[in-house]
Amino acid sequence: MGKLIECYKGSGFREVRRRELGLLRPVVFTRSAGGSETFVKRLAPCGVLKGHRGCVNTVYFSPSGELLVSGSDDKQVIFWNWAVKSKRLSYHSGHSDNVFQARIMPFTNDRKVITSAADGQVRVGQISDDGGTLTKKLATHEGRAHKLAIEPGSPHIFYSCGEDGFVQHFDLRTTSATKLFQCSSSAESRRPVPLNAIVIDPRNPNYFSVGGLDEYARVYDIRNYRWDSTADTDCPVDKFSPRHLIRSGSINITGLAYSCKSELLVSYNDELIYLFPKNMEPGEEPQVFSGHRNSQTVKGVSFFGPNDEYVASGSDCGHVYVWKKRGGELVRVMVGDKNIVNCIEPHPHFPFMATSGLEKNIKIWTPTARKTTAALPSNMDEIMEQNKQGREDQSNSRITLSPDVIMHVLRLQRRRALAIIERRGSGNDDHRDDDGEDDDDDDDGFVLGFTGGDDPAGTEINPSGCSIC
Repeated sequence: MGKLIECYKGSGFREVRRRELGLLRPVVFTRSAGGSETFVKRLAPCGVLKGHRGCVNTVYFSPSGELLVSGSDDKQVIFWNWAVKSKRLSYHSGHSDNVFQARIMPFTNDRKVITSAADGQVRVGQISDDGGTLTKKLATHEGRAHKLAIEPGSPHIFYSCGEDGFVQHFDLRTTSATKLFQCSSSAESRRPVPLNAIVIDPRNPNYFSVGGLDEYARVYDIRNYRWDSTADTDCPVDKFSPRHLIRSGSINITGLAYSCKSELLVSYNDELIYLFPKNMEPGEEPQVFSGHRNSQTVKGVSFFGPNDEYVASGSDCGHVYVWKKRGGELVRVMVGDKNIVNCIEPHPHFPFMATSGLEKNIKIWTPTARKTTAALPSNMDEIMEQNKQGREDQSNSRITLSPDVIMHVLRLQRRRALAIIERRGSGNDDHRDDDGEDDDDDDDGFVLGFTGGDDPAGTEINPSGCSIC
C-alpha cells in the first residue's frame, strides 16, 4: 500500500484515503487535495446556465460559494442556484448599457450587490425579503466603468475604476464616493490612462493595483490618500511591466489578479500573461504563460486551486487554458465557447469554476469526469500556432496610439459592427447557437485589435461579440 500511495503522490489519492479514514478535517482536505493536477485533468462541464439574452460579461460566486451572480449585455443581473442549474432571482440592474461587473458584498446575507457598466455608473442593488430589488446610483465615471474591487471581508468598502482614469473609493455607510486620484502616464505629461482592471491584495488590503491602456500595472497604498478629495496625486508605490513591453506602443492590460501570496498576475492584450512576485529583484524576469490569444475582447485572468496552484484564462479560440503557476506548464485546455471565452471565475472553496464568453450562457466545471481526459486537444499544436501567428501579425502592424485615439478607434469599430448587424438583421439569417437559441447579433464586441492601415476602423470584427463600446 505504501508503494501505491507513493505512485499517486500529488494526485489527491493520499488525501482522499486520509479523509475517508477521518484523519483529515474537510477544510484541510479541500486545501490539500483541491490543487491536485488529477482534479484539474478531470474538470468537465457539469451544467449550463441559460437565462440571459446577451453575452455574459461577468460571473461571480457568492462568498459562501452557494450562489452565482452574473451580468450581461441585456442589463439584467441574475442570481443562480448553480448546483441545480436554476435561477433564484433576476432583476434589471438600473444601468442603461451593458453590465460589466456584478459582485455580492460579503456578510450581507447575499442581499447587497454592486455593479458597474458601460454607462459609467456604479450602482448598488438591495434585495428585500420578498425578492424585490431596489437599485441606486452611487457614482459615475466619464466613459465606461469596467471593474470593481471589494476590500476583503468588508460588507461596506470597495473601489471602482473607469476609462476616465479615476479610481473611486466607496463606503456604503456613507452617501457619496471619493475620487482618490486620476491615473496618469507620467508625472510630466499627466495624460490620463483609461483603466480596465483593479484588484486588492488579499494579504494586505492597504495595497491595490490597477491596469489599463498602457504597459504598467501600478500598485498604490490607500494610506497615502485623504478622504476629503483634496489630494489628487497619482503616486504609485510600485510599477510592473515586462521589460520588452516598456515604451512598445499600443499595448494594454485587460486583466489583473492577486494570489494569496501577493503575487500579481497581469494579462496583456495581444500579448502574454505575466506573474510578478511581490518583492521582485532587479533584473528578475516574470513567469510567463503562453499559448492562448487575448485580442478581440477584454479578458480577465484568474488563479485556480485552493492555494493558487494554477493560472487560468480564456482565449479568442474559444478555449479555457489552465497552466501550472510554478513553471508555466500548460496542463489543461477545454472548449468553453464556440467563439471566445472572456470570464474565468474560480469557486471560493472547491476546485470548481464558472466560465462565460460570447455565448449567452454560463458553463460550470467540476472535477467529475469518470476518468482523466486528454489534457490537451489533439490539434493543440495547430491551435497554439494560429494564436502565436495572430499575435505576431498584430505586433508587426502595431502603431503607437494615444489613449484618446484608441478610444476613438474602438467607437468607430462599434459603429462598423452595428452596421453589419443591421444588414444581417434585414436578411434571412437562420444561424442558431449550439444550444438551440437564436444567435442574436445585437451583442457586438469590444475589440482591442488595431491596424496600421489608413482606416482605423478596418480591423476585422466579430459582430457577435460583447459590446462595451
